Amino acid sequence: MTASPADPAAAYAAVLARIARAARAAGREPADVTLVAVSKQQPWDRIAPVLAAGQRVFGENRVQEAHERWDDPGRKVQAGEGLELRLIGPLQTNKAHDAVAFFDVIETLDRDRLARTLAEAIQKRGAGPRLLVQVNTGEEPQKAGVAPADADAFVRDCRTMYGLVLEGLMCIPPADEPPGPHFALLAKIAARNGLATLSMGMSADFETAIRFGATHVRVGSAIFGDR
Repeated sequence: MTASPADPAAAYAAVLARIARAARAAGREPADVTLVAVSKQQPWDRIAPVLAAGQRVFGENRVQEAHERWDDPGRKVQAGEGLELRLIGPLQTNKAHDAVAFFDVIETLDRDRLARTLAEAIQKRGAGPRLLVQVNTGEEPQKAGVAPADADAFVRDCRTMYGLVLEGLMCIPPADEPPGPHFALLAKIAARNGLATLSMGMSADFETAIRFGATHVRVGSAIFGDR
């Protein structure tokens, strides 16, 4: 179990340093990898120091919880310009319209009904968040995501049937398997579909993900400690 860091800002700086080292080791520029600080279920007194240290990209699991955390006017003032909120948890279709209005990025597009609902919400609003397709690389029944074998067809349908503009792919590898092959698979699917963004890698494996081309890594416990 990961203990809560005594100083989230120091833990945040350490994670940034690890990202930079991993990027350079892979022959990449550190600036090409975006840290998504996973603020879900974290108290504000642990998020505030990280925000003050310069972090502006945060990941949330639930629409309502994100509202409760980020709708506060004082917190928006503290965040200032450049705050980016990313939905990284499963999205129910009845929350899709709210999510489209609230989030800058939705990373968990994974089924036809949700694609259709998001398309309707985006058309109605006249604008929408950037979208990633979640791929269930381990084909685990308890996890959301499109099966790898169905990913190409789903990407095509999102584009042609629903008119959605896709930015990339996201995955969560099985906890009991080496993550590298899953990251490699996601990168391969993205490449053949012309998708540039790869959201992959969390606290335990983000350095491996960077080696396989991650553009975004989602890190929670290494910054904030256990929820």
